[in-house]
Amino acid sequence: MSERQVLLRPIVSEKSYALMDEGTYVFVVDKSANKIQIRDAVQQSFGVRVASVNTMNRKGKRKRQRRTATFGRRPDTKRAIVRLVGDDRIDLFEG
Repeated sequence: MSERQVLLRPIVSEKSYALMDEGTYVFVVDKSANKIQIRDAVQQSFGVRVASVNTMNRKGKRKRQRRTATFGRRPDTKRAIVRLVGDDRIDLFEG
């Protein structure tokens, strides 16, 4: 599995911005990716050293349809919280 298939997109939120100051980044990753594949994908994609990777599986929310009484679901996702070594940084939102 290539790094483009493992890392789907970064998470953009107030909490993830606060974590960036500490050298921690949050990504949505492929459901079948493990921590070793995530670590290798981040190191190859951004040229940084990874200290640790934590993952979480999130259930999709149950959402009501607009005009009918039926319910749908948002997709389940897997997130990875990646902590970098020392002063390494990822310039996600630069230029």
